Amino acid sequence: MAHRYALRMEHPHSWTVFDVFTGQPVELKHQVLVGMNTRDADAMVDRLNSRDVKRRAKADGKP
Repeated sequence: MAHRYALRMEHPHSWTVFDVFTGQPVELKHQVLVGMNTRDADAMVDRLNSRDVKRRAKADGKP
């Protein structure tokens, strides 16, 4: 299964979390996930992809 979210480096040490299907930066709780440091951006991508995998499994009827 392809991951939905990934990182894009905008400037050295400045990352954007984006949706690979739309190419757009992710907006979460009215905040666009741009200009993030490496650690926070990587953790956010992991968290979002984990939630997406669970959501897709549930939609497919898998436990």
